[in-house]
Amino acid sequence: MSKWTGKEIREAFLKFFEDKGHLRVKSSPLIPKNDPTLLFTNAGMVQFKDYFLGKEKPPFKRATSCQKCMRAGGKHNDLENVGKTGRHHTFFEMLGNFSFGDYFKKEAIEFAWELVTKVFKLPEERLYVSVYEKDDEAFEIWNKVIGLPENKIYRLGEKDNFWAMGDTGPCGPCSEIYYDRGEEFACGENCEIGTCDCDRYLEIWNLVFMQYERDESGKLTPLAHPSIDTGMGLERIASVLQNVPSNYETDLIFPLVKWASDLSGIPYGKDEKSSTSMRVIADHLRALVFLIADGVLPSNEGRGYVLRRIIRRASRHGRLLGIEKPFLYRGIEKVIEIMGDVYPEIVENKELIKKVALKEEERFSRTLERGLYILQELIEKLKSNGEDTIPGEEVFKLYDTFGFPLDLILEVANDENLKVDVAGFEKLLAEQKERARKAWKGGVQKVISPELQKLSEESPSIFIGYDHLEGIGKVTGILKGENLVEEVKEGEEAIIILDKTPFYPEKGGQVGDTGIIEGSNCYCEVLDTQNITENLIGHQATVKRGIIKVGDVVNAIVNEERRKAIMRAHTATHLLHKALREVLGNHVKQAGSLVLPDRLRFDFTHFEAPTEEELRAVEETVYDWILKNYPVKVEEMSYDEALERGAIALFGEKYGDVVRVVDVGGVSIELCGGTHVERSGDIGFFKLTSESSISSGTRRVEAVVGKEAFNYVEEKENLIKNLRKVLQSPEEQLLQKLQKLKEELKEKERELEKVRRKLATAEVNQIVENAPVINGIKVVTAKLDGFGGKELAEVADVIRNKAGTAAVMLVGIKDGKASLLIALTKDLTDRFKAGEIIKEIAPILEGRGGGRPDMAQGGVQNLTRLEEAFSEFRKNFEN
Repeated sequence: MSKWTGKEIREAFLKFFEDKGHLRVKSSPLIPKNDPTLLFTNAGMVQFKDYFLGKEKPPFKRATSCQKCMRAGGKHNDLENVGKTGRHHTFFEMLGNFSFGDYFKKEAIEFAWELVTKVFKLPEERLYVSVYEKDDEAFEIWNKVIGLPENKIYRLGEKDNFWAMGDTGPCGPCSEIYYDRGEEFACGENCEIGTCDCDRYLEIWNLVFMQYERDESGKLTPLAHPSIDTGMGLERIASVLQNVPSNYETDLIFPLVKWASDLSGIPYGKDEKSSTSMRVIADHLRALVFLIADGVLPSNEGRGYVLRRIIRRASRHGRLLGIEKPFLYRGIEKVIEIMGDVYPEIVENKELIKKVALKEEERFSRTLERGLYILQELIEKLKSNGEDTIPGEEVFKLYDTFGFPLDLILEVANDENLKVDVAGFEKLLAEQKERARKAWKGGVQKVISPELQKLSEESPSIFIGYDHLEGIGKVTGILKGENLVEEVKEGEEAIIILDKTPFYPEKGGQVGDTGIIEGSNCYCEVLDTQNITENLIGHQATVKRGIIKVGDVVNAIVNEERRKAIMRAHTATHLLHKALREVLGNHVKQAGSLVLPDRLRFDFTHFEAPTEEELRAVEETVYDWILKNYPVKVEEMSYDEALERGAIALFGEKYGDVVRVVDVGGVSIELCGGTHVERSGDIGFFKLTSESSISSGTRRVEAVVGKEAFNYVEEKENLIKNLRKVLQSPEEQLLQKLQKLKEELKEKERELEKVRRKLATAEVNQIVENAPVINGIKVVTAKLDGFGGKELAEVADVIRNKAGTAAVMLVGIKDGKASLLIALTKDLTDRFKAGEIIKEIAPILEGRGGGRPDMAQGGVQNLTRLEEAFSEFRKNFEN
């Protein structure tokens, strides 16, 4: 058996199927197009899903691809096994061939056998297959056509050899090809296909025969046009053809393992623990490179959370190898060296990938420090309470909220002779995964009554508002609450449904129109417009005069001034999106928007706060495009044609075969159903008003346009005029004057602080002198005005230094807030714990607190019972 490189295997597979009439299709991104139900592209068939479901007609009958895949998070989650076995990965490549109603079982099996035996030249004596136990057809093809003896064909049950896209929909039996790696890989005497999952009989190819449609009752109906979907893991077949023990020893991954080994100075294979860490780093390096290149940024939810876990997990394993400083960004060049010629997107995004990886690893370093501090406090609390186990909920909190690895918690607990409630942690983790899985099922559809559904199908609303702000329509339905009614009278509110309407329903971030609906017997004020169903547009209205009935012919008139303001803001949003991508990078993607008549809000993915200079550049770029007065062209075309023209499609949005493309002078091209101005100059004026973070990896900018932008600037001018009057300074010297005043104020505060400290020192001496001694302990209690938590701690240190053995309770009031501090000298902490005492005292003052055995702090609300609290504090030391 000759040795193949990974590149040669990939090319040989694709070329083989090209020669068999298959179209070579480029790998789709890791973020599935037009499919919000999937976290990641996890198989080769994902980009062809709508063909298999019959939603789209495939433009070709045969295809072949090498698809980059991700299995981490959601239903398919191999993350925890990565590195521990030789064939689990987060990122991997899936070779596949597909037939859409063309050839079926016989040809698929013949193609597979020819490729593995004639092209890859795997010895036939080492090859075995499995088929679904009821699939006699596949068994016969393997036995009679291919000539495989019966003892090499295993019939397995539904769990192993029946594939389904979901609970309902296309499904069918499958057949798997196995390679026998030899007895040295066996798990024991009973090692056999179907009875174990060890590394001896390695599944190298899965052939899925999609031949049924399963309904909700479980009934299987034969498909009119059965299809083929196959998957062969590139890394797995490479391990066979290169005759290495695992996927990690192939030329596709081992250079990364070797890089981690060289960086740490530990030879690979020296021990299992360090070797596992090197495998984790190698796998996760590949995953983070491809995820970031495809537009995923670290965050606390969804895909971003998976990326964050991957980076942090790899960073943690680096620390286990003794690599203390951020290092992952240095391995990105090695990934590009191995795979950059096949996937140019990782080359194009190299600098972005490095920046994101470095920043996230630096953030994780700070997280570890914080987590260790919290964990240490928790351990001290447990020990002081005589407990010997870290609760599962505390472990999960450290893991989920702070990103603190379980293995580190176990390691620290072991050093402290504590146990860990791993079962409790795993229960909470499983519950979180279930919540995440449900969250990725595409949302819950609103329940629609049969009557409303019938109206939606028989009398859909036609939107005429792109070209008209006024139009005649017929009332087809009136919805009051959840019920359809025949009429509504003066003073009543209802949702009015028309067969034709110029009112735009809220969607795509653009708010719904307002205006009036009037007829011969009615006058209604429209307060909002929404889609009731996909086909029905509802006008939320109040009947101001008369009565409106189903069947009435009415005139629908949109509030023109408001609509035009919304149009200005919406077109400005498109320009803002493009400007952000130009200034910050093409990784920027829309994460949400709100288009109002007076302002706009735009959320976008980015890994750090933009600088003032970057925001200025964004603003100037948008304004430059406004001044150039570009024409705004709107066209309808096929989805694929729109993407070929460079149109931006928003992730999570569902698009049909025909899409609406809004092109602003060739500068901004987006798929959008909203309303827009005719030329960019109609926007008038654009001004950014704020920038903020809404979650990790997601930023928000707000802006005003047109007249509102003018009003915003006018307000700022008036502010400057008033500042000139108050400060009696010319405009160009305002900043200098304010800075001078600020310095003078700081100086006065410093002087005041010195005076306060002198007074406090004298007061402290008096307090210590007058404090009672209880059982040899100087028990000091005092209320100090003008002192916050930090100052109280300083005073407590002074008291403890002066008093020898001392217990201190101080209450301070500063800036309207009351603080409580309890401190003990070190020689008392074997008998008393400040953290426990404060939990007894703070509730008396309607507060709470916590801390270390020698010092604890908290906040309190009510000081009317202060003397009682002091008395309770002293009682701790009387026995």
